[in-house]
Amino acid sequence: MSLRTDAVNHVSHFKPNSPDIKSAKITGVFGESVFTIKTAREYLSDEAYKSLVTSIKGGKKIDRTVAGQIASGMRAWAESRGVTHFTHWFQPLTGATAEKHDSFFTLKGDGTAIEEFDGATLIQQEPDASSFPNGGLRATFEARGYTAWDPSSPPFIIEIGNGKTLCIPTIFIAYTGESLDYKAPLMKAVDAVNKAAVTVCNYFDKNVNKVIPTLGWEQEYFVIDEALVNARPDLVQCGRTVFGFTPAKGQQLEDHYFGSIPERVYAFMRDFENESYKLGIPLRTRHNEVAPAQFECAPIFEEVNIAVDHNILLMDVMTRVAKRHRLVVLLHEKPFAGINGSGKHNNWSLATDTGINLLAPGKTPKTNLMFLTFFVNTIKAVHDYADILRASIASASNDFRLGANEAPPAIISVFIGDYLTKVLNDVETRVGNKFDEQDEAILKLDLHRSIPELMIDNTDRNRTSPFAFTGNKFEFRAVGSTANCGHPMTVLNTIIADTLTKFAAEVDALIEKGDKKEIAIMQVIQKYIVSSKKILFEGDGYSEAWHQEAEKRGLPNLKTTPVALDAMVTEKAKKLFKDNGIYTHSELEARHEIELEKYIKKVQIEARVMGDLATNHIIPASIKYQNELLKNVSLLREAALPEKLYKGQLTLLKDVSTHIQQVYDNVFEMVEARKVANNIVDTREKAIAYEAKVKAQYFDKIRYHVDKLEQLVDDELWTLPKYRELLFLR
Repeated sequence: MSLRTDAVNHVSHFKPNSPDIKSAKITGVFGESVFTIKTAREYLSDEAYKSLVTSIKGGKKIDRTVAGQIASGMRAWAESRGVTHFTHWFQPLTGATAEKHDSFFTLKGDGTAIEEFDGATLIQQEPDASSFPNGGLRATFEARGYTAWDPSSPPFIIEIGNGKTLCIPTIFIAYTGESLDYKAPLMKAVDAVNKAAVTVCNYFDKNVNKVIPTLGWEQEYFVIDEALVNARPDLVQCGRTVFGFTPAKGQQLEDHYFGSIPERVYAFMRDFENESYKLGIPLRTRHNEVAPAQFECAPIFEEVNIAVDHNILLMDVMTRVAKRHRLVVLLHEKPFAGINGSGKHNNWSLATDTGINLLAPGKTPKTNLMFLTFFVNTIKAVHDYADILRASIASASNDFRLGANEAPPAIISVFIGDYLTKVLNDVETRVGNKFDEQDEAILKLDLHRSIPELMIDNTDRNRTSPFAFTGNKFEFRAVGSTANCGHPMTVLNTIIADTLTKFAAEVDALIEKGDKKEIAIMQVIQKYIVSSKKILFEGDGYSEAWHQEAEKRGLPNLKTTPVALDAMVTEKAKKLFKDNGIYTHSELEARHEIELEKYIKKVQIEARVMGDLATNHIIPASIKYQNELLKNVSLLREAALPEKLYKGQLTLLKDVSTHIQQVYDNVFEMVEARKVANNIVDTREKAIAYEAKVKAQYFDKIRYHVDKLEQLVDDELWTLPKYRELLFLR
């Protein structure tokens, strides 16, 4: 009996487990495992509490003497909940999270055992920086790196089985100060956009002292039975199927999207949602996605730094909770060929400390002009830095998804809808293409002549657009499901900060020349509309016509990761990130190197898995069937039957033999191509070789012949679970 047969039998007899949920109300458990401000008030002195609040809200450093009091209160709270260990929880450039657990337990000089957690330990720890991806910033003999507490993201308690650990969100930097994670650059980008946006906001409202970028992500994922996954080495090692023939029924009936959630998956959802609520993750939505076995969850908007932490934490929670239900969560962008892949739409906006969403159309001339200012600046930023924004979502796994008729293409464009397109056209085509003194009253009192009354949700949605305005936010749809949102959010907030800074400088220059403030603002807005209009596209991003049109417009179409990543190390990129204090040149070069190495290793792993499956699963099963056909044909010939009576068997034998040989030959050639690629020293050239000479040359070719064999070989001999089983059995 094969693993496949065992797995199918397992699914057939599995009974869903109901999660143990104590409270019927979400509010009864929400945040109970988080050291919130409210919790801190109970466990900290007035001095320590005020210092923590000031740090969280004002971004000020906590004095190390006060940190000791905070650490003591944090330990008391954690111990009251059964915690024995703590860890600095950080996000290295692996794409996953990292943690090293230490106990509160220690020994005094006289051998007395005590529980202790001091301020120095809370603030800083020292993991080995050379053991994480660092792009050459650290060598084995230069291993020192630091994790440093981020007070703006609250500590939380993670439960694994019966064990509980206090997790302290931190940044991760090298001994020399370079960032080695996703959080540190994101926090710098948040500061940069805050500073630039406040300056622009003060043209309209002097009471604005802080602007906060917000994020609401949508996490798509597949849920597959654990036994079926374990019988597929490609799913175990790559997170996707490298082979697999499309089943008769896929998603063509459109019956899965928003359908009733299967009982077993529903139990899993309730379980991971409950764990998420305890960790303060404000999940709001759950539903079936388009593809069979595909689902989605989404939270309420949060400040971008916390939202990123919550998303990466959620992926870990989902993966662990799935095991309780004997399920596996697949977060890969394209686990199955022929059906939709998974993304992580990043819904981004800017909010003021006065409670205004800067991307929500207003009801007065002043608020409408403020909306228009930030709206146009966002379009201008995407236009000017489209290549860098594309690079921010580049990965080996996302390459399978982008432009595959289920996700936006690799061409970055902006969708704003017919209504707002008309608004921008009206502004652009003012008489004489400028604003004069007669417009001042209009701008101050009534904008209806140049700007119609703006409303939320006044346009349709365009799901083929990588960057779409959806009423009061922009939706960056091209982000992949496995991605850490920190990187695309770092890039997006940086380009917005840079554009707003330049905008303010141009407005101030016009004011100094004598223009009224409102007229100066409108003149720069008009200039930005004209210079960035080629990035706007309202049509079908999947169509070939758009690819041709984009080429005419001069928009970059960077289809593969090795090429797309080049944008991160151009002089333009280096200036952008240096001017805004996000990355040094060496940090950018290091990240470029790291992402290229990731690409190489992922393609290399997939190539090895393809070779292993072909050699140890596909070819042996196919040869067994080939032998059965040979035996059958031989017996028919011995019986002296006319050949026309077993012409089908002969054709089948020929087809099976042809595909076996093609699989064997192409796998051999792919291995040789890998050897050549491995001898290339330059990382970029090696990545390009792996893309062009290994992946593009052989992956689809080998898959074609394997999938043909899956159709031809006796089902009982086929050892790998098929798509119909993976996607529909649960």
